[in-house]
Amino acid sequence: MSACPALTRIVAARDGGLCRIRLPGGVLHAHEAAAIAEAATLHASGVIELTNRANLQLRGVRSGHEAALTARLLQAGLGPQMPADTPHTIEAIDGIRNLMISPLAGHDPQALCDTRALAAPILALLQSEPRFATLSPKFALLLDGGEQLMAIDHPHDIWLAAMPADYDEPRFAVGFAGCPSLEAGSALAAVVQADVPALLDALLHTFIDLAGTDDTRMRNLLVAHDAHVLLQRAADRVGIALQHGSQIDAWRRAPTDPTKRLGAHPQGDPQRWYAGGQPLAGRIDAATLRELGALSARHGDGSLRVTPWQSVLLPNLTANSVEAALSGLHALGFACDPAHPYAAIVACSGSTGCAKSAADTKADAQRLAALLTHDRTTSSAVHLTGCTRSCAAAHCAPHTLLAVAAGRYDLYQRADTSSEGRFGVCIAHHLTIEQAAAQLNRPARKSPDA
Repeated sequence: MSACPALTRIVAARDGGLCRIRLPGGVLHAHEAAAIAEAATLHASGVIELTNRANLQLRGVRSGHEAALTARLLQAGLGPQMPADTPHTIEAIDGIRNLMISPLAGHDPQALCDTRALAAPILALLQSEPRFATLSPKFALLLDGGEQLMAIDHPHDIWLAAMPADYDEPRFAVGFAGCPSLEAGSALAAVVQADVPALLDALLHTFIDLAGTDDTRMRNLLVAHDAHVLLQRAADRVGIALQHGSQIDAWRRAPTDPTKRLGAHPQGDPQRWYAGGQPLAGRIDAATLRELGALSARHGDGSLRVTPWQSVLLPNLTANSVEAALSGLHALGFACDPAHPYAAIVACSGSTGCAKSAADTKADAQRLAALLTHDRTTSSAVHLTGCTRSCAAAHCAPHTLLAVAAGRYDLYQRADTSSEGRFGVCIAHHLTIEQAAAQLNRPARKSPDA
């Protein structure tokens, strides 16, 4: 039940099979969107979810339709690029394409590096090296170009983050089992940009060499191996010079702004814009996905960007097409304003799709959205989870509603320290959705003395 879904690995769920489509860089083209919508209608329930790793998953795959669904998606070019002589299956190769970059890679005005040029050879490497097919489908890589729109709060097994270009050649900070930090000291070392693909190759080989049977993630390996020693061993393997020093020790990741995923904003090219919108709790239907693709074809470059915040971007718009693109997103029921309640809510699949969930979190998210005030901020975001596994959020949200029974939740608030548990501090028990909304609305109200 805890297996990772994939293109050919349809995992059983309460509402039918679950199929996950990995999107390289979160990019989805209009013709691919149409193919997915068609497949979701013919072979599944038509329900499509945007995931917190910028992928898509189809719910309710019908029994006996698994092979036909996979064949249609592969025909649309949504599978891995398989080497001709690989001894591994599509399933094994597909499961390791876990490289996250910014949904605005190549277009973010604040970017220090266009990571698309690095992501392409890294993805090719992941799909061509037979040994890497043995990695866990959960093993994840982050390539951070310094964009303002970047999800840096997702833990990754290996992360690399662009550093300010104060040298002749751009450099990347390197870290394990975590994410780039806004505080100093998160980087183990740095490497020049040209060495990034070779270092990742060596790190993955080194991980496989040292990992025991139960060491599926980098955090498992670091229990017995020092991170600095492991990194040096990988660098020595391919003759890469690691950079150390006070500047690297003092490096910190510049702040991000997730609200930039919503509304219209100029790209790095001032002649081009992008527009972003968010559906409630990351769930849409096949008709909506098809229309999103059509919107991108009418007003943009025919592509979409799925984001780790379970939202969608329409890139490369002209200034004259921005209003029409936003109107199209609004017509599809997407929130385009960061203050909208939809932008503050994350919810797991809930009891209709998962046997472990104690409540129908998707339906409760709909009720909650109608009750929340329309002046939400990222500091008041709320995560509805049906159990303690917290599948929908990779990080601790400011507020978490943990289901304890159908329609009943314990309310947690993120603590300042990590000693208060994964959700923070429990501040209320056994709340109805109405009671939870009243609690959550309270911080948003202005003080009468203000």
